[in-house]
Amino acid sequence: MTSLKENVHQYLPAAVSNDDKVEIYLTRGDYQYYHYGCDGVNDYGWGCGYRTLQSLASWIRKQQIRNNQMNVADVPSIRNIQELLSAMGDKESSFIGSKLWIGSVEVGLVLDKVYDTPCKIVHIHSGSELHKYVDEIKQHFVKFGCPIMMGGNTDNSSKGIMGLKTDGMNSSLLIVDPHFVGNVEREKLISEGFVHWRNISDFDQNSFYNLCMPQLKGLQ
Repeated sequence: MTSLKENVHQYLPAAVSNDDKVEIYLTRGDYQYYHYGCDGVNDYGWGCGYRTLQSLASWIRKQQIRNNQMNVADVPSIRNIQELLSAMGDKESSFIGSKLWIGSVEVGLVLDKVYDTPCKIVHIHSGSELHKYVDEIKQHFVKFGCPIMMGGNTDNSSKGIMGLKTDGMNSSLLIVDPHFVGNVEREKLISEGFVHWRNISDFDQNSFYNLCMPQLKGLQ
């Protein structure tokens, strides 16, 4: 496996504001950035959900090690993830070795199984209603500081949510996109939009979205 970069959301300029009305909430603690092909597996076009799961798993793993928890599991491989979902009865045995996608619900099942970390699944009927969930996202970062997995249907590209910026009227999510291929470079991740702030009005207004929110507290 190539050396994985950590905390790539920090490649963006410091998220600060001179406007007292703007509130910024970020993930607390370290994670590794998993993306297409980062471990030698060619998952281009289908593996984004697995990669976001792995990024979240790396965060949970580091928290558990920091808390001196015994026998902390490694970050599962794509094959491991498929085997786990099949063993749990969520998928057929034919799912193992396939190129079938996974979403937020499967991510929650795996994280709970591997790390004994329950995950809250929040279903958002459409992107046009995303603004109604800003406070819930805010409270997640305040209480847990844990990255969030975001998936959808029309907009079916998995996303890691590493932060929230809001002034009460306009809100943006800090996106870490796993669709990157190649050697991770700060300039490339930013210039090509793999790490960016996205206003909630720019999400697909007709796509539903599911958020997977692991319920584990990070650094204070």
